[in-house]
Amino acid sequence: MDSLDPKNLKFGDEVFVIYRNPHVPSVSNIKAGEIVPHPKDPNQFALFLNETLHVIEDDDALFATQDAAEKAYFEAMDPYDS
Repeated sequence: MDSLDPKNLKFGDEVFVIYRNPHVPSVSNIKAGEIVPHPKDPNQFALFLNETLHVIEDDDALFATQDAAEKAYFEAMDPYDS
């Protein structure tokens, strides 16, 4: 999976994530977000996505392109790909 290393992020970077719909857990979408300063620690990163700030966790997968996110999604979700 070609996810971005959080150590290489910069403020203002556009990233793509696989976002699970919190109301319908079986539905996921690829969404674009922006890397912004964390509101409580301006030296840390946060993800601005769907008009909401999200703390970036160690297990979050961020992608540089929509194509890379789609490829990772299909690799993870395709039960017939081995």
